[in-house]
Amino acid sequence: MSYVGRFAPTPSGPLHFGSLVAAVASYLDARANKGRWLVRIEDLDPPRTVPGSIDAILSGLDTFGLHWDGEPMLQSQRQQAYCEALELLRQDGQIYTCSCSRAQFRTNPLYTCHCLTHPPSQKDVAIRIALPHQIITVDDVIIGPQSQNLAHEVGNFVVQRKDQLFSYQLAVVVDDAEQNISHIIRGSDLYHQTPRQVWLQTCLSYKQPIYGHLPIVTNNQGQKLSKQHLARPLDITQAPALLSEALERLGQAAPCNFRQAPVEEQLAWAVTQWDINNVPKRMQDPIAFV
Repeated sequence: MSYVGRFAPTPSGPLHFGSLVAAVASYLDARANKGRWLVRIEDLDPPRTVPGSIDAILSGLDTFGLHWDGEPMLQSQRQQAYCEALELLRQDGQIYTCSCSRAQFRTNPLYTCHCLTHPPSQKDVAIRIALPHQIITVDDVIIGPQSQNLAHEVGNFVVQRKDQLFSYQLAVVVDDAEQNISHIIRGSDLYHQTPRQVWLQTCLSYKQPIYGHLPIVTNNQGQKLSKQHLARPLDITQAPALLSEALERLGQAAPCNFRQAPVEEQLAWAVTQWDINNVPKRMQDPIAFV
């Protein structure tokens, strides 16, 4: 199997240290396996896209020596592919319209949706996928296997929202198939969403990639380092030191005299030394430079 990995940031702002750790891990795993490394911009939700952030993300990756193969894919240009996937699910009787709101599910644990058996008449509806009562098991090369009964633990989830935007779950599965992604190395905040994606892959007859979920980087409050929690953008003037710190947090610490080496030299060394089995199950300490 030819190795194809990917890094798929959301353009809601520039890269931060957590983004760098995820990008470095997926890059090294691809290059160490003599594979291709692709970049996908997940600009699926226009209100979340910050002007100029796509260029900033690509420039940041380039500064850290993380050079991708081919042209970056933009989800905003993939609407037709998502429509076609949705039509396949409709033809197979896998999806149904639903007028229920998120608040109804969130505020009432006993809430039952009857839209599957009583289709709503209004036009303002979401589209959900109907889930069977079966256990989905996903092996993970970092954290280990997980099993979910999606019908019981998640429920029939949305594949197209009421505002007609496609869900992340559907888009990521369609795009991974289009790009022939064989390995997905990403943050563990997405670990519990993976069975949903595996089920969609099954429904659409896509091949399942190999998954590995990295421990997330947290701030001093124990929160995931993210733009939402005001993580500071990467200081590109400190690129060598930040890259060295990212390698250390991935269990791939370089020799002390290598910490200030140019990023290209650090990455070349790291590719030859990369061992995904050395990635810790969790980050030991929060970072202070957020």
